[in-house]
Amino acid sequence: MLKIGDFSKLSRISVRMLRHYDEVGLLHPRETDALTGYRFYGEDQILTAGRIAAFRDMGFGLTAIADMLRETEPGCILERLELHRQELLEQSSEVGAKLRQVELAIARLGKDENMKDNTYEVAVKEIPARYVASVRSILESYNYEGRLWHYLMSETKDQQMQPGDPCLAFGFYHDREYKEHDVDVEIQMTVSGTYQDTEHVKFKEVPACLVASAMHYGSYEEINRATAAVAAWIEANGYEYNGATFSIYHVSPHQTQNPDELVTEVCYPVRRK
Repeated sequence: MLKIGDFSKLSRISVRMLRHYDEVGLLHPRETDALTGYRFYGEDQILTAGRIAAFRDMGFGLTAIADMLRETEPGCILERLELHRQELLEQSSEVGAKLRQVELAIARLGKDENMKDNTYEVAVKEIPARYVASVRSILESYNYEGRLWHYLMSETKDQQMQPGDPCLAFGFYHDREYKEHDVDVEIQMTVSGTYQDTEHVKFKEVPACLVASAMHYGSYEEINRATAAVAAWIEANGYEYNGATFSIYHVSPHQTQNPDELVTEVCYPVRRK
């Protein structure tokens, strides 16, 4: 049997944490002296302490660790580990996005004050009428737009769709204001020919519309610069908004994994005041 100090050294867990583990029922000493209150641990409990430390390093809470220590089926533990792995991947993606934003802010620091309005060339033009394959849905957030493209491609692969001329891909944002969740998003792709609707994909004619637009080259993290330029131009030139904003993906993530190669046209439907 090992005194708590010796067990602490061998398990590399502080005496304070060992006492806490005892209090919460995670790792009880093998024996406790009734007179002195001294705690004694078995040598075999070093392995259990190692498992606890490993699970904590993975980011599991004490309640989850206690559940896994009681679990006797390896398959159940594997399932928990896989679920936690997915959660960590999602967190990693979010941290990566935040890191890119910080890096862009550092690179841009001091430049915004010198940025002129003509950084983006804003133009008014007509988007012609078109026949499109469309998918529209309420999504958890704007980051889930890729799900709609998956529906479009997977549900129409047997119909051998022919691209329109030109072949354009659109992302529409139908909410009247920015929303943090439950967002109304539609994607469209121009096609030629006649096709059958599927569960999510609808084929339809879209009328022509007049837009003020600007081309943005590069990562979506900085696309608000193009948005600001178009909004300022509309205000300064006697136009007003006239419909849901949308983007045209001239070079999309489907075509390149390099965010610097993305080409996006920011479009605001407008009319004369």
